Amino acid sequence: MTLLKYLYKRFMPVFIGAVAFFSLVLVLVDLLMNLWKFIQNQVPATQVFMLMLYYVPKTVWYAVPLGILFASSFTLSNFYADNELTAIFASGMSLFRFTLPLLVLSFVMSFALFFFEDKLVVNTYAKKTEMQGQMLKEEKSLNNDRIVVLAEGGDVIYKADLYDDAQKRLHNVYFVFRDEHQKLQAVIHADSAKWDDGHKNWRLQNAVQYTNTDNNVVMETVSSAFTERLVEPAETFRNNTLSVEEVTVKVAKEYIEHLMRTGLPYNEALSLYYKKFAFPFVVFIVVFLSIGLSGKTAKNVMLTSLAFSISAAVLFYVTQMITMLLAKFGYISAFTGAWFPVILFTVMSVVLLRYART
Repeated sequence: MTLLKYLYKRFMPVFIGAVAFFSLVLVLVDLLMNLWKFIQNQVPATQVFMLMLYYVPKTVWYAVPLGILFASSFTLSNFYADNELTAIFASGMSLFRFTLPLLVLSFVMSFALFFFEDKLVVNTYAKKTEMQGQMLKEEKSLNNDRIVVLAEGGDVIYKADLYDDAQKRLHNVYFVFRDEHQKLQAVIHADSAKWDDGHKNWRLQNAVQYTNTDNNVVMETVSSAFTERLVEPAETFRNNTLSVEEVTVKVAKEYIEHLMRTGLPYNEALSLYYKKFAFPFVVFIVVFLSIGLSGKTAKNVMLTSLAFSISAAVLFYVTQMITMLLAKFGYISAFTGAWFPVILFTVMSVVLLRYART
């Protein structure tokens, strides 16, 4: 128990200091990137300060993996440099057994980081994004154009030139209806369609219906049997592309289901959804890495640990970026795109630990 306390006593101050340092760097980088915009729009310093406060949880979320990597690498390298690990190994304790408390801590922190992001980070970052948009007059329009939406599993297709969100109206819109065998039943064209909040369906103006009868197209009066199926909510047609990384798991799941239901591309969103679960385990992986690579040098421990931390983080993020791009374009599955870097670096960590200096 004394050895455990000593390990945490050496590790925790470095970890907290590293997280604070990397978090501060990220806050300052964001501030400097937008400083000229704040000056141009005469944003008060108090509002800029509040904006940075909202950004802090996001920076902590980014900084924890890098901070724990630096802290574990620095602490273990110091143990090697001071010959303290030599004494521990001489007593019969293995490197894995000695560092097991760090691995357990990092595993618990992986789960904590997931809930921290889902319950706090996404909310504060959303407030930061909204507040910054208002300050810099960068508010996004919800109007949309050249819209194609699939509903009822593709049995109903909406095609419109323009969606006006203020009026909740579709302009120059076509509705295509197909049966369960994907055979064309009818096409309705309307100059416009307005969303009726009371009845939860679309009201058509100047509409005409073309029905496929015995392979002949016949123009008929618009049938209520078809118009009653026009219940896809107006929100579906908004220009509201959602960033899965900036919402909770629940909202992200609903958004992906919406993309699948309406026939829109969803590979990128699904891979980012899986990444929400995969990314927190980076905390566990980097501790594994630091244990395997610690003790390679006893000189310039701080600089070596910092260089190793940055190099390992860059290597991981580059690998993840490549696999996420492959998943986005459908070359690999969304699950593989999110989890492959985690699995790869876990295997690398185990191999490094196997041949670590003891």
